[in-house]
Amino acid sequence: MNLRPLRSGLRIRLCSALLVLPVVLGPFHYRSAAPGYRIQFPRDHASHPDYRTEWWYYTGHLRSPSGEEFGFQLTFFRSGLKDLAREENPSAWKAEDLYFAHFALSDLKHRKFFFWQKMNRTVLGRAGSRTDRYQVWVENWSAQLQGGTHFLKAAASEGEINLALRPRKGPVLHGEQGLSRKGAGEGRATYYYSLTRLAAMGSLRLGEKVFAVNGETWMDHEFGSNQLDPEQVGWDWFGLQLEDGTEIMLYQIRRRGGGVDPFSSGTRVLADGRSIHLPSGAFSVEATGRWRSPRSQTPYPSGWVLLIPGEGIELTVTPAFPEQELDTSLTTGIIYWEGSVQVRGTQRGKPIRGKGYVELTGYKESLGKKFE
Repeated sequence: MNLRPLRSGLRIRLCSALLVLPVVLGPFHYRSAAPGYRIQFPRDHASHPDYRTEWWYYTGHLRSPSGEEFGFQLTFFRSGLKDLAREENPSAWKAEDLYFAHFALSDLKHRKFFFWQKMNRTVLGRAGSRTDRYQVWVENWSAQLQGGTHFLKAAASEGEINLALRPRKGPVLHGEQGLSRKGAGEGRATYYYSLTRLAAMGSLRLGEKVFAVNGETWMDHEFGSNQLDPEQVGWDWFGLQLEDGTEIMLYQIRRRGGGVDPFSSGTRVLADGRSIHLPSGAFSVEATGRWRSPRSQTPYPSGWVLLIPGEGIELTVTPAFPEQELDTSLTTGIIYWEGSVQVRGTQRGKPIRGKGYVELTGYKESLGKKFE
C-alpha cells in the first residue's frame, strides 16, 4: 500500500538534508486523486509531479542455482516541496521534490535481515524521476523501464542487487479503475496499480558472496496528495503470489481504539490476468501470533489466517522469520515491519501454497496522529 512519505516532521528532515528553504506558502496547489482520471500505460509508470506523494515499490523472492533463497525490497518515494518554497527562486539548488529509498535483503536460509536507506533532493542530479518515461533514482540506486523490461540497481556496504524484470501479466488497477480510496472525504485516495508477477533475473551480492539469481517480483505504484484520517492509525498490507498463478493484494486500515476501517480493500488476480475487486466485507484477516522487536520494543502481529469466503479461499500466512523490521527514522521517519512470508491453505478445498510480502505500519506510533 505504501503511503510512507509522510508530511509530518518534513521541516526537520529538510533541515537534516541541508534543505534550508523559506517556508512560505506559495501559489502551487497539488492535485488530489479523484474520479475521472484514466490510468494509461506506459505513460503512468512515469512520475506525476502534480501530486504531492508518489512511490514505486518492488518486493520479491530470488533463488540461486545452488539453492540459496532471498527476499528483497526496493522502494523509491517522492515527496513534493513545491508548495513550501518560493517558485521564483532561480537557484540551481532549488528543490521541488525530496526523494527517499529503502533497500532490504532477507537471507532466508540463515534468517538474517539487512536494511539500508537513502535520502536526497532534486538538485544537480542527485535524485529524481522522469515524466516522459519511467526512471527514478536516488544517487546510485535506480529503477527504470526500457523495452518492456524493468531494471533495478541498488548497492550498499553489505548488499547489492542488479535485476532485470519482465512482466508476466499486465498492470492491475485497484479500487475503482485505479482510484483506491483510503477514507471518507474529497481527495482521501491514491491512484494505485500493480504488476503482480514479474520474472526476475540477475545478480545479488551479500557480503563478499555474489549469486546469480532468478525468481518472481511484485511491483506497486501509487500517487496522490492526501494522507490518513487522524482516526486511522496504520495498515496491514499483503501481497501474495500463489503457485497456481494467481495473486492477492489486501490492505486493512486500522482505526484508533480497534477495528478495521471500511475503506480497507483488496484485489484477487486470476491466472489469466483478470482481476476481482474485494471490498472490506469480502475478506477477513486474523492474527495468530505476536512478536516484539528487541530493537524498538514494538509489538507486531506475526502470522495470520486470511479468509475470502466468496472465492473459497482460506490461507495461513507465516513470516519467513520475525526479525524483518525497518527503522527509517533517517528518511521517512517511521518504524515498520516488512518481510517475506510463506503461504499455505486451500482454494475451494484444493491445497494451495505460495510466497509473498507483508507490511505493517502504525504499531510503533499512530500514523494518523501525525496529521492532527
